[in-house]
Amino acid sequence: MWKRISAFLFDFILLGIASVLFAWGLSAVVGYDGWQKRLDACYLRVGEQYGVNLRLPSAEYAALDETGKAAMDQAYAALSADGEAVRVYNMIMQLSILMISFGLLLGFLGLEFFVPLKLGNGITLGKRIFGLGVMRTDGVRINAVSLFIRTVLGKFAIETMIPVIILMMIVWGTIGIVGPIVLFAILALEAAVMIGTQTNSMIHDLLANTVVIDYASQMIFDTREDMIHYKEKIHAEMVSRQEY
Repeated sequence: MWKRISAFLFDFILLGIASVLFAWGLSAVVGYDGWQKRLDACYLRVGEQYGVNLRLPSAEYAALDETGKAAMDQAYAALSADGEAVRVYNMIMQLSILMISFGLLLGFLGLEFFVPLKLGNGITLGKRIFGLGVMRTDGVRINAVSLFIRTVLGKFAIETMIPVIILMMIVWGTIGIVGPIVLFAILALEAAVMIGTQTNSMIHDLLANTVVIDYASQMIFDTREDMIHYKEKIHAEMVSRQEY
């Protein structure tokens, strides 16, 4: 278990770095900085109209008197009614989701799919360092389809993107109390799966029918037929040594 935790942390750090770099590259492609400048201009224009700073931190807003808060509220109401500001804000939210989604997807494909596909047996860079691997639960070598399901459907879509989108919606204030409830339910399900399975597997392992193993001590078979043949051979050897 400590090997798995260590490998996970190592891969998590690499994944974070790679995803940020991919997202940064995508931001240049979609012109995110330009949209951010347009939104800042909208904030500045409305703020000057009402004589307030719409970028005021929450702590400083709470310290304002009633007149100051009333002016801020009027300015925010005017900003919400400004068609250009709303359009630019919505575009920034969409671009943020796009950059984060594709940044994470490219990170997962690179480090959690193509690298293990190249190294074989589901071995990521973290697993390589700590002597771990991945195989199917029947002892057969994991193939590209199972690895894709494990990485993209399990790790990326369910275990990462759903919580990330919920967190973004919570920060933006667009989901309400439903967001934390769904997020807690996902985390509780992940914990229940880890505790409830004999191999302490996670959701992505259940979806792909895989299990993490100690690579040096585990025999992995190329096909199910090879595994059956090996078991039959071992059984025959045990029978031949029995006394009648």
